[in-house]
Amino acid sequence: MALTLNVNGKDYTVDVEPETPLLWVLRDNMGLTGTKYGCGIARCGACTVHMDGQPTRTCNTQAANAVGKKVITIEGLSADSKHPIQVAWVELEVPQCGWCQSGQIMAAAALLAKRPRPTDADIDAEMELNLCRCGTYQNIRAAIHRAAALGGAR
Repeated sequence: MALTLNVNGKDYTVDVEPETPLLWVLRDNMGLTGTKYGCGIARCGACTVHMDGQPTRTCNTQAANAVGKKVITIEGLSADSKHPIQVAWVELEVPQCGWCQSGQIMAAAALLAKRPRPTDADIDAEMELNLCRCGTYQNIRAAIHRAAALGGAR
């Protein structure tokens, strides 16, 4: 079945079953491999994108549910990789292995859009469901604070 999805400001028509997880449509049909597979049950956050501005786990979101919505992946967060959260992530050398980082960045960007000056408690509450196997949580928190100082949501 042909579905038309708006991803990173561009319309894509894909021939997939409506119940296909959005994660696989992004990666396999659109070639947008920045969104990662982590657990497949929406528990780790590696597959997080924005759908109509809300952080959304793509591993358990059916492609049909994205029709008529605006989806932003890590590739579409900033054309020049200069979103404050991306700048802070690099500046503070947050990643270790990097597997969870696109999901972490997308969750952090959504947080900053909602709360431009988050407290530690705000960060902990919003980011607690994004898991990092390397344990870089302190660096993630520091980068979110740095991004807020750089201008937060862009």
